[in-house]
Amino acid sequence: MERVNQTSSVSEFILLGLSSRPGDQKPLFILFLTMYLVTITGNLLIILAIHSDPQLQTPMYFFLSFLSFTDICFTTTIVPRMLVSFLSEKTISYAGCLTQMYFIYALGNTDSCLLAVMALDRYVAICDPFHYVTTMNHHRCVLLVAFSCSLPHLHSLLHTLLLNRLTFCDNNVIHHFLCDLSPLMKLSCSSTFLNEIVIMSECPVVLVTPFVCITFSYIRILITVLKIPSAAGKRKAFSTCGSHLTVVTLFYGSIFYVYLQPLSTYTARDHIATLVYTVLTSMLNPFIYSLRNKDLKQGLRKLMGRRKSQAAPS
Repeated sequence: MERVNQTSSVSEFILLGLSSRPGDQKPLFILFLTMYLVTITGNLLIILAIHSDPQLQTPMYFFLSFLSFTDICFTTTIVPRMLVSFLSEKTISYAGCLTQMYFIYALGNTDSCLLAVMALDRYVAICDPFHYVTTMNHHRCVLLVAFSCSLPHLHSLLHTLLLNRLTFCDNNVIHHFLCDLSPLMKLSCSSTFLNEIVIMSECPVVLVTPFVCITFSYIRILITVLKIPSAAGKRKAFSTCGSHLTVVTLFYGSIFYVYLQPLSTYTARDHIATLVYTVLTSMLNPFIYSLRNKDLKQGLRKLMGRRKSQAAPS
């Protein structure tokens, strides 16, 4: 990824971004800078609250802390480059473009796998509570996180290497705000047949498998919860899943809309859906998980209380 494709005459690409109108650039810069700062601050607070509160040292919050860390990295791969393009440089080097695409796919699919792992955690907690501690022990949690982080990198590497073998001629204008697979393949002046075959066969497996795991987990959870006699017990069980379901709906709804369609149908209208799973979901995650979770809200209050006491003059 550090070299220019030797069979290509293109050494850089032009990212058109969200708007080409000069008057839109500064408002968009302010909007996305604000969203980026909120994303970083919110997810950092989640990580700090979890790791500083002994009551939050459970598998569910262990996975959530890694999801927050991944969201920070995911957003940092995309938004700083957008901010630069709003005010000055809209070009990105060939190597830089492929590098960005690699990390977008690696971190995006890590998010997907972590959401599946979190659904599995809720399934065990609700459907098999007596074996929860032994089933979701620390060693197994670490293995699940390691798998969730490593497999997506292999997936991303495959598509990056396949893209690197393509030839790019005179057209180097990407009608997008990031280096994504479909817009880049449209620019190629060589055959993309192999790339499209891999996308249509391998990508649905990588995308759909975690979603199937989540769906299976929640079907079993629903069956178990419906058997609980008391309404209070049902509400308590569902309350532990509400935040996760909201994030899953936002993330997978937008990502399926973008990627489970033929290459020829990919248009600028998909930019909004791409923004949802790359930027908006990462920003909203801390709010979704903290506003609907009493333990996490208490952990955040403790964290802020400690920060205030440390800042107060003695």
